[in-house]
Amino acid sequence: MSGCSKRCKLGFVKFAQTIFKLITGTLSKDKIEDELEMTMVCHRPEGLEQLEAQTNFTKRELQVLYRGFKNECPSGVVNEETFKQIYAQFFPHGDASTYAHYLFNAFDTTQTGSVKFEDFVTALSILLRGTVHEKLRWTFNLYDINKDGYINKEEMMDIVKAIYDMMGKYTYPVLKEDTPRQHVDVFFQKMDKNKDGIVTLDEFLESCQEDDNIVRSLQLFQNVM
Repeated sequence: MSGCSKRCKLGFVKFAQTIFKLITGTLSKDKIEDELEMTMVCHRPEGLEQLEAQTNFTKRELQVLYRGFKNECPSGVVNEETFKQIYAQFFPHGDASTYAHYLFNAFDTTQTGSVKFEDFVTALSILLRGTVHEKLRWTFNLYDINKDGYINKEEMMDIVKAIYDMMGKYTYPVLKEDTPRQHVDVFFQKMDKNKDGIVTLDEFLESCQEDDNIVRSLQLFQNVM
């Protein structure tokens, strides 16, 4: 692995840790100043004001995320392999590669094989601070693997199984082998209103708004972001 690749890998682990601070609300004003000092670079983020208007992050938070992003990976883009490396480190007892693949595709909305900072922070804003409706629409997009506007049972099974694989065999309580299938069967029984074997966006939103248990179940993937 080249020196640049190592820096990218380590840098995005630190980047993920900064994201965790945003999730938990521990990125205090003083800490923001510290992070800014640690990741300071000469290049000023372009379009920062526009991103502030388009996302739910403050200007300071965007500066922290952007400067860390550019400082560690000057190319300004993240590829799928970097995603997999990050998740492999955070979930060492499982196989996170498949989930990272699906997650990367959800971030890579233009299907270019790379994710720019703007794409990443826009999606992150929805997942962390968006409305329930926005989060559910993003979740639907994640489960809609082939991007045909529908979710079938196989797609949902693939995502749910990928999450359980990532959590690993040391998950507590210990999961039975057929747990993912049971999980998916419950989802479809409630979501597929007209029983045609697919779930539309409207069916997905309606079902989730009717049943808090579905929302809590869907939050499983948000908790591993």
